[in-house]
Amino acid sequence: MTDRPHGLPRHPGHADHPGDAARRLVDAAFLDDVRSRLQQHPAGDVGLPDPGAIGDAVETVARSRGAVVGSRALVGIVTAVRDELYGAGPLQPLLADPDVTDVLVNGPDDVWVERAGRLARAHVRLGTPDDVRALAVRLAAAGGQRLDDASPTVDARLPDGTRLHAVLPPVAGACTLLSLRTVRVRALSLVELVAGGTLAPVLVPVVRALVTRRANVLVSGATGSGKTTLLAALLSLVPSDERIVVIEESGELAPAHPHVVRLLARHANVEGAGQVGLPDLVRHALRMRPDRIVLGECRGAEVREVLAALNTGHDGGCATVHANAAADVPARLEALAALAGMSRDALAAQAASAFDAVLHLRRAGGDGDGRGHRYLAEVGVVRRAPDGALEVACALRADAGGAVVRGAAWPALADRLGLRSGDGGPGPGPGPGPGPGPGPGPGPGPGPGAGAGDGSAARRGDGGATVRGVTLSAVPGAGGAPSPDRTHG
Repeated sequence: MTDRPHGLPRHPGHADHPGDAARRLVDAAFLDDVRSRLQQHPAGDVGLPDPGAIGDAVETVARSRGAVVGSRALVGIVTAVRDELYGAGPLQPLLADPDVTDVLVNGPDDVWVERAGRLARAHVRLGTPDDVRALAVRLAAAGGQRLDDASPTVDARLPDGTRLHAVLPPVAGACTLLSLRTVRVRALSLVELVAGGTLAPVLVPVVRALVTRRANVLVSGATGSGKTTLLAALLSLVPSDERIVVIEESGELAPAHPHVVRLLARHANVEGAGQVGLPDLVRHALRMRPDRIVLGECRGAEVREVLAALNTGHDGGCATVHANAAADVPARLEALAALAGMSRDALAAQAASAFDAVLHLRRAGGDGDGRGHRYLAEVGVVRRAPDGALEVACALRADAGGAVVRGAAWPALADRLGLRSGDGGPGPGPGPGPGPGPGPGPGPGPGPGAGAGDGSAARRGDGGATVRGVTLSAVPGAGGAPSPDRTHG
């Protein structure tokens, strides 16, 4: 036997990058033969045949075609068959890449991936537009959803947690469009967020205090700005003896915490039955003895149930919401509340009481170095304006380079979090774990009692404020004297 299979036809729709030669040897007829043989084997614990059964079926089918398959080639063909029958076909290697967050298909030869916030074309060919459509229909079915001419759009969650959105022509134009978002298997720590530029070091004690002081937090930002990543990092700071109930449409949150219970919304099946919505899940969560209730994304009428929950003693809750700026969060909440039949005044009264702070993320762009850079841009306080309207007042503002300045609402937030807004704050010590600190200064690295520097790297200007030994200058026009001295992360 050799390690190179012979006689297996090439499939035109497979990836064409190194290591995928086996994929080109599997055609539709080959897959049909393997599928029919696998139907004779019982499914495993995850609904898939035993890997050994797939290997036996592949080898049997190859032999029936007169092909000689060596052990190394067999492994590649089994992987290709498994991806075609139970995965995303030629896209599966991209989804398996831990650095890939999104896979976008615009056409058979127009596939893009996002890594570290940057889009790049992938060297993958999917055959013909009909092949792309067939892949989309199969993936939708794997997520329990229907995709056809009568239902040309679909949102689904695949068995591995990947989020699928697909649109068929003519709604999609000439070719089926696919958007696949992978699920992060591990939450990033605050130290990693600092190292990656998402979080300015001076903001670490602030976001940590939001968790330890059981503040109700709303994480806002545009699509792809890092809301889920930041929220998972915050939830990883929750004490291990607390029970977190997470409510999501798709299971994206993966906090590093020992006691996380997940409730996932379910779309109606092809018969239109079986739907379980987010409002229902919020009500169920209240009966599950939660210490903290988390809504992965607030996008509809469930805002009413979330506000009710956070106003009935369930402190430490979190949610995310799409908004272009922290100041736009009230308008977004008003639009969602209208879907639940809430008036503007009712929303303002309940939201101001329910939420303590807004963490707004922004995605930098415009130059080569900043493209795709996500960072925490603002920490705001949720309150009612003098005219009674809901507003988010700036407490802290950061730029993409890590410079942080304070706003007029900082004293109120510092008081809520037990942090000092003036001189004499406690010593530096933002992050967990040993190692050199992410910030400037000769001080010890982030760990209990250790900081992102010794605090001497931050200089105090007029109207400055201190967060654990680090001085923040005033936001121009925010009620304090502006200062040229700004803390850089």
